[in-house]
Amino acid sequence: MKSEVLISNNYHPSDDEAFMNEKQVEYFRKKLLLWKGDLMSDSKDTIESLQDSTRAIPDISDRASEETDRALELRTRDRQRKLVAKIDSALRRIEEGEFGYCEETGEPISLRRLDARPIATMSLEAQERHERREKVHRED
Repeated sequence: MKSEVLISNNYHPSDDEAFMNEKQVEYFRKKLLLWKGDLMSDSKDTIESLQDSTRAIPDISDRASEETDRALELRTRDRQRKLVAKIDSALRRIEEGEFGYCEETGEPISLRRLDARPIATMSLEAQERHERREKVHRED
């Protein structure tokens, strides 16, 4: 994340403190808001870029290349849109006091996992079980 430096130069959540105390909640809220801001900014740049590139290109291979680039931009934009929705969901969980707890077991999600992936909704163990079950169902 581009803006991660802006979160706090000194504070970093620690296992030595109470889980999801005020400082930790605020740390993750800021991290999520900055991440969302970066994505929204990237999204705005993508939209402007796509609007600027709506020109007629006479050469067929140049046009094909432009269309491929455009399709890739749109896929990236769609992934970003889904990520923003997950960030919004995490921010809602913060407001509801549910952030940081596994939606499957109710147990705390490790701070290391949350720091790496603040949109996580399951502990690592629950996520692995979930993925194993998905794999089994896909193979059926």
